Amino acid sequence: MVSYKELGLVNTREMFAKAVKGGYAIPAFNFNTMEQMQAIVQAAVETKSPVIMQVSKGARNYANATILRYMAQGAVEYAKELGCPNPQIVLHLDHGDTFELCKDCIDMGFSSVMIDGSSLPYEENIALAKKVVDYAHKYDVTVEAELGVLAGVEDEVSSAVSHYTKPEEVIDFSQRTGCDSLAISIGTSHGAYKFTPAQCTRDPKTGKLVPPPLAFDILHEIEKKLPGFPIVLHGSSSVPQEEVDTINKYGGKLPDAVGIPEEQLREASKSAVCKINIDSDSRLAMTAAIRKYLAENPSHFDPRQYLKPARENMKKMYIHKIVNVLGSNDKL
Repeated sequence: MVSYKELGLVNTREMFAKAVKGGYAIPAFNFNTMEQMQAIVQAAVETKSPVIMQVSKGARNYANATILRYMAQGAVEYAKELGCPNPQIVLHLDHGDTFELCKDCIDMGFSSVMIDGSSLPYEENIALAKKVVDYAHKYDVTVEAELGVLAGVEDEVSSAVSHYTKPEEVIDFSQRTGCDSLAISIGTSHGAYKFTPAQCTRDPKTGKLVPPPLAFDILHEIEKKLPGFPIVLHGSSSVPQEEVDTINKYGGKLPDAVGIPEEQLREASKSAVCKINIDSDSRLAMTAAIRKYLAENPSHFDPRQYLKPARENMKKMYIHKIVNVLGSNDKL
């Protein structure tokens, strides 16, 4: 058993309470590689922001659970080295799908876990979430549960259609599970193709897709039911068009990729939404920089040569999200 406190990590409880009260959201950035982790820590330190470093089941399998534990510990020490004496860093399991996976992550030093039983029948979702909560709270690990289903694809998480969260269920669900935060479905979606062209309109001037608005009426109804309770938005990448254009320019093929408009995420950040998940934007920023570098430097083959600009591009994107979208800067 490895306690996250030994690694210098924190859980989300105090972090979320401050965010809800302060009207901002904590960035939850997914990572798979050292370069992503470095960029996340650099951005958080430079902006004086708390941060959640997320690991999906697939990322954990890719990077190795033991290595990830030491990477998280290294992230804390790296932040201190960069001049942040008391970093607020969470290591969070994103979309845990079984009790066993959540337990293993808790035992390996995660400070927060998500149990996603949203595809299960309502009572089974409650039973699974409660089982995880009962174990996690023994070790002061916080738990995120999900009610409602997001469309899209992200690692092993896949659904063809979304099902909005039912506001009338949230009080019963949160009380019976004891979860610390609740991921809801109000129109966000996983992946770089969050909406089909048929779901969007096209800007007559640019020809770009304009996605449908988020269901803020459902969010506000949930806020009334659960005043002050931490709400989470998954699938909240904006899919920056400049990164998509760069990828397509240098040999990629991402037609009609579209994300969540940042002005809608800014609005959500000022509500009870205190954690916003961003994964695809990091992947796009990394891939765009690598494609551009390799196209312009065809004789180079040292991974450090193309991973350095990739890291810088991700860091720029993380800083932009923290300062201009989520408002979590200067909160340490």
